[in-house]
Amino acid sequence: MRDNGNGAIYDARQLGRPKMLVLGVQHMFAMFGATVLVPTLTGLSVSSTLLFAGVGTLLFHFLTKWKVPAFLGSSFAFIGGYSAIAPMLDSGNGTMTANTEMLPYACFGVVCAGLLYVVLAALFKAFGPKAVMRYFPPIVTGPIIICIGLTLSSTAIDSCRQNWWIALVAIGVVVVCNIWGRGM
Repeated sequence: MRDNGNGAIYDARQLGRPKMLVLGVQHMFAMFGATVLVPTLTGLSVSSTLLFAGVGTLLFHFLTKWKVPAFLGSSFAFIGGYSAIAPMLDSGNGTMTANTEMLPYACFGVVCAGLLYVVLAALFKAFGPKAVMRYFPPIVTGPIIICIGLTLSSTAIDSCRQNWWIALVAIGVVVVCNIWGRGM
């Protein structure tokens, strides 16, 4: 996060209370939506997801010695994998139910991804960020991010079809924040 190009912000209190409040509300909506929507779309328990997001966030803050302000929630990056391995099942009356038979296999994939994060963190600790990031140039990471976005586009379109008013309000908020939220 930068403050109008004046340099990096290492303490959010430097921004002042109004900017902190706006960024906090924005973060709350973004993270709460993801933390509730991802388990709903995949068939996982929302209450368990909220509990472990909180526990994971507290553990993260403890391990980083309270220096990194972050909330660890669900990731939309895993929805494609979940829908490929354990797609939601049509219950016959127009509602979708969780594929409880295949859901553990999809969750195992997420556990493997988490273990890969631990390995990557160990590499960062051992060799430093510069040495590790040399293997992740923008020419590699950019297309991966594009693929994730394209994979999720069908989910976004399906969600918009269910309630166009919410979709229009969401895109309106994004446009307004992009135009009048410069410097944030």
